[in-house]
Amino acid sequence: MAAEVVDLKKSLKEFFGFDSFKGMQEEVISTIMRGNDCFVIMPTGAGKSLCYQLPALISPGTAIIISPLIALMKNQVDAIRGFGDSDSIAHFLNSSLTKTQTEKVKGDVSAGRTKLLYVAPETLKKDETIDFLRSVQVSFVAVDEAHCISEWGHDFRPEYRRIKQIVKEIDDVPMIALTATATPKVQMDIQKSLNMLEAEVFKSSFNRDNLYYEVMPKGSKAQTMKDLISFVNKRKEKSGIIYCLSRKKTEEVAEILQANGINALAYHAGLDAKTRAGNQDKFLMEEADVICATIAFGMGIDKPDVRFVIHYDVPKSLEGYYQETGRAGRDGLDGDCMLFYNPKDTEKLEKFLKDKPVAEREIGTQLISEMAFFSESSQCRRKSLLHYFGETFPSDNCGKMCDNCRHPREANDATKELVMALKTIEHSDGKVGLQHIVNILTGKASPEVKAYKHNGFELFGKGKENGPNYWKTLIRFGQINNLIIKNIDLYGLLSISEEGLAYLKKPTKVAIAPDREFDAVNDEDFEKIQLEAVFDQELYAKLKKLQKEVAKDMGLPPYVIFQQPSLEDMAFKYPMTMAEMENISGVGKNKAKKFGKSFIELISVYVTENNIERPDDLVLKSVVNKSAKKIHIIQNIDKKVPLEDIAKGQGMDYQELLEELEAIVFSGTQVDLLYYIDEIIDDEGREDIYDYYKSDDTGSIDAAVDAYDGEFTHEEMKIFQIQFMSDVAN
Repeated sequence: MAAEVVDLKKSLKEFFGFDSFKGMQEEVISTIMRGNDCFVIMPTGAGKSLCYQLPALISPGTAIIISPLIALMKNQVDAIRGFGDSDSIAHFLNSSLTKTQTEKVKGDVSAGRTKLLYVAPETLKKDETIDFLRSVQVSFVAVDEAHCISEWGHDFRPEYRRIKQIVKEIDDVPMIALTATATPKVQMDIQKSLNMLEAEVFKSSFNRDNLYYEVMPKGSKAQTMKDLISFVNKRKEKSGIIYCLSRKKTEEVAEILQANGINALAYHAGLDAKTRAGNQDKFLMEEADVICATIAFGMGIDKPDVRFVIHYDVPKSLEGYYQETGRAGRDGLDGDCMLFYNPKDTEKLEKFLKDKPVAEREIGTQLISEMAFFSESSQCRRKSLLHYFGETFPSDNCGKMCDNCRHPREANDATKELVMALKTIEHSDGKVGLQHIVNILTGKASPEVKAYKHNGFELFGKGKENGPNYWKTLIRFGQINNLIIKNIDLYGLLSISEEGLAYLKKPTKVAIAPDREFDAVNDEDFEKIQLEAVFDQELYAKLKKLQKEVAKDMGLPPYVIFQQPSLEDMAFKYPMTMAEMENISGVGKNKAKKFGKSFIELISVYVTENNIERPDDLVLKSVVNKSAKKIHIIQNIDKKVPLEDIAKGQGMDYQELLEELEAIVFSGTQVDLLYYIDEIIDDEGREDIYDYYKSDDTGSIDAAVDAYDGEFTHEEMKIFQIQFMSDVAN
């Protein structure tokens, strides 16, 4: 064995340039080299891939690597080719290859030039693939991302269930299964499915002590985007991933980030293959800083310097969350993991399950509830996370590497209440779940409580004054500290553990902080992003005064220069450059260029004199002006299409169209409505109305209609005003 260790270290240095192995790598590789099955559970960044790459390179024959994501095989193959002397050393075999390319791969494998062959499970199960692999020497089979086998895993693939059966048809070779995330339940499921109950299990600690975990309330889209932009701007030019649940959301978030000067791209399975691969490569090659992605992105991505991972939407499970956050800080340096949480998001996830088979629905609901518990918990996030994976974190806190430990909430004595909760769970004899226990303690005689006659239990209603949230927090505390067992197989039924029984005999003092209660915020359309904030009243007064001075010098009404919402936005964001002025609500490029200079100068002086720290993170630029609706309206005006027809074509009423036109013009875009106006009034009459608007400080349409004794309708006077604004202000 000693000789083998020397050889392994020599090979490690020769192929990968490392002097020593990490963690359990050496033991795993020795096991597979001896021809034994092994099951490897290592967190992302612990060097899982090397456990099959090195033995593949030094064993006779070709290793078959079963990998779930076609999109990532190329990256994995490219990475290995960098360590070999020929591209033939590694290949992938999947549906993306042409017939010629497939023949080339098979030729290299048959000739013994290929040491690693990556295969998608869908390709592996084909008869032609099985026949081909039976004709060559296979060294061993590696099942990567093995959690895909389990229905309790976060990325279940039914085709993974047949892997053992297919491998048996090929050859009786050793098998190595690898995953970066597996709860005890998923671990057992994988071993059963792959018939690996006798396999040696190598399980590293799931603790990633360089990662900081934080959960933030997910408010309105405007507020969340401001928080998001603030977070990313504090990490300028650092690599980060933002996970969203829907394809559409990835594109919307990326677009808003781009509009706010952040080099972001979208990634999801719905993009064409070229765009998807191009965006991924730009991120890997650091031509893009941020990738906004669905969970299709990241499996097997070997980018060590991802500095942050943000979950814009709550993930479907804690396993998914753990694996996705694990893509941060793979180089061992700090990584920030931010989750935006809104209880409405978990409700939405549960609705998606309503049409699923009962068992799948029950599993999905359990996984979502664990995610909600984690998000709302006031306890150490690291301790909660590791407990979920069957690991006990040896400390009460993680050294301020999560928000709950860095900013702890006030804890109060809960010894008496914990005893009550444990006695109630003991009395229920492992037959009921969390809500049932909470109902007993708070005195809610639900049909289930009555059915079990638990409303006659001595502690029924004795915890009424504390409320349901308190008892949920306390029971969660009991779980994390191994006093209470949650039976996953039986969909979350609770029972008392041996430690719990020992605690009842000899209670020790415990203190807990209540879990956080998050507001459930309804979604709003991205196009309606608005900034709602308190602006600087003193600066606003100065800007208002300047607005009047500029208007007087130019012989124009003040509202033509900048409207009130624009002045309020300036008094909130303090724009000090032309680019920042263009970012102000209702301004745009033309208007900033025409009127912005003196306002920027005033703001710069004010900021310096008052020593103001500008909220750069709150400068949120919406992408509204680029919307298809507005472009369509402008294009149709250029074609001189009747306004009534434009409104109809956009599914708007006439008044809505005029409001949209007004917004377009007030933000600095020019329009030409003379084709419409000339039908109503001659040039002389138009000049007269322009003179009226120049002298009118109010901008009131009602006053304008009255001034002309009703000669023109309200809508006509509005159109005259819009054209006047376009001509003189833009």
